Amino acid sequence: MFPDRLAEVQRTVQIALDGALRGHPDGPLRNAMGYAVQGGKRLRAFLLLESAALFGLSDAQALPAAAAVEALHAYSLVHDDLPCMDNDDLRRGLPTLHVKWDQATAVLAGDALQTLAFALCCDPVLGPPERRMALVAALARAAGAEGMVYGQALDIAAETAAAPLTLEQITALQAGKTGALISFAAEAGAILAGQDRAPLAAYAAALGLAFQIADDILDVTGDETQTGKRLGKDAGAGKATFVSLLGLEGARTRAAALICEAEAALAPYGERAQTLREAARFVIARQM
Repeated sequence: MFPDRLAEVQRTVQIALDGALRGHPDGPLRNAMGYAVQGGKRLRAFLLLESAALFGLSDAQALPAAAAVEALHAYSLVHDDLPCMDNDDLRRGLPTLHVKWDQATAVLAGDALQTLAFALCCDPVLGPPERRMALVAALARAAGAEGMVYGQALDIAAETAAAPLTLEQITALQAGKTGALISFAAEAGAILAGQDRAPLAAYAAALGLAFQIADDILDVTGDETQTGKRLGKDAGAGKATFVSLLGLEGARTRAAALICEAEAALAPYGERAQTLREAARFVIARQM
């Protein structure tokens, strides 16, 4: 069952991240890094481990990569929350890292988590060198100026644009900012196994967009005590979202259609992909 499997992944990945950080010098930087990787849904790690399982890889054989994607995601949130970016003071129900420490520590902790992610992708347990090189290259593309960072740049530019973004523009923005790392996670199992990534790429593209639409819906309808972050900021800033462009019911309908697309993309894997189908349904049913 998906909830049990997700809880298992959360525990396993937290242990792996804690272990990775123990090798760093003790002090404020390591403490801040540890703070940043606590909690969260671990959906990206789940997608990575489940995609690996489709090709017969055990959790142990893919765990460093699962920890890597969560370390990189944590870095992105730390930097996202900074005053020069989204200027948030609450994350996962706790003060954001720059609030608890300071901005310089937050920048450095984020930098260190990003480099940790690539180090984890080089772990020999992940397979032969050529597979690890392919994994590192895929993560770099997903995280950098072709993916997540590009999406963030578009998001910042939209704050001062003369007109709100169109639906096509928001879709492109979110395909980078949110979707790129989700796509990496879902395709990583195929990369590690040296198999065709196309079905998982289609699954992830639909899932990533549905995830962001669900986030936009929660920003309007959610409860801060459940989401663990400030809500209503996009509307307050006058930014275009999927809800502002499609309406609340239109956004829900679009998200549901995307989940159907995601599930259909998993057809080549049959029943082996059942937990990935359940993960897709979770994306639009979640309250956090």
